[in-house]
Amino acid sequence: MNQKNLNPDEARLGELLREARVTPPLPPRFQQNVWRRIENENPRRIPSLGANWLDAFAVWILQPRLALAAAAVLVLMGVGLGWNNGQQLAQDAAQNRYLAAVAPSALH
Repeated sequence: MNQKNLNPDEARLGELLREARVTPPLPPRFQQNVWRRIENENPRRIPSLGANWLDAFAVWILQPRLALAAAAVLVLMGVGLGWNNGQQLAQDAAQNRYLAAVAPSALH
């Protein structure tokens, strides 16, 4: 929301405040030191297993090189468990149909 300054003294005060703002100089070789610290940082460091093994496992598995493999394993596990559950349901349905055909009064 831009409001029009009606008081010219406020505009002059704003100019004076902007001019008075001091920006301290950066220390010598500041950028080089920043890049050196970034390069020396070890992003793949895994937390100790004593702290929390689940967090350590999550950090390890969510690394970009392992994320795709982890996702593929999870999808395959889901497909396998779904297939197993479907087989069990089909077997139960077949047993119920057989029982209904052999002894229809036993279901009531």
